[in-house]
Amino acid sequence: MNPVKKILSHLHLKTEDGQKPSKTGYLLIVALIGILFLLVSSIFQEESSPPEQISNWDEPRGQPTEEETFLAKDNKSSDLDDIEKQYQNDLTNMLENISGVSDVEVMINLDATHKRVYEKNLIVGTQTTEEQDQNGGQRSIDDLTEEQQVVVVRQGDEEVPLIVQTVKPTVRGVLVVANGVERIELKQWVTEAVSRVLDVPPHRISIMPRGEGEG
Repeated sequence: MNPVKKILSHLHLKTEDGQKPSKTGYLLIVALIGILFLLVSSIFQEESSPPEQISNWDEPRGQPTEEETFLAKDNKSSDLDDIEKQYQNDLTNMLENISGVSDVEVMINLDATHKRVYEKNLIVGTQTTEEQDQNGGQRSIDDLTEEQQVVVVRQGDEEVPLIVQTVKPTVRGVLVVANGVERIELKQWVTEAVSRVLDVPPHRISIMPRGEGEG
């Protein structure tokens, strides 16, 4: 028996004379053909789908990056002023202990506030792309990516970055005014003391005697 007629017979869609399907039967046949067409189209679309991409992200290696210096986000001009004043007070007290030097006044110019070095993890990711050329050959393309993330630790209710080193601010210049530095020997002593304490070259240090009547 013809497959279509067989289907119609099972669906009881024949006319009374048993020769031709009814109008409803034709509509069902059209619907079945449409469904079959959609299934075939779906199969062809799957075969022509774009190249498959496989992403493979490695777990963090726990490998800290080389030390990199960053300015703390909360640095303000007031912080810089406070550090300069602290340096000036400490240096003044030290220089006044040098024999023959008195009435010391110090001015220090810093380049910036303290710099901090944060611990960082290196995350490596690999993405593999499979491609097929016109001749049917297969090839794989690997794309390597690296990302650095700052290590954070919990302190109470907050998470803060892990600091591995704090770098002192760079001194741009020092001015010292005092009694007794008009003597060459004392001036050399003061210059050497300032240079060693602040790690600043002598050409950035100015030593001046205090004027008469001052102090």
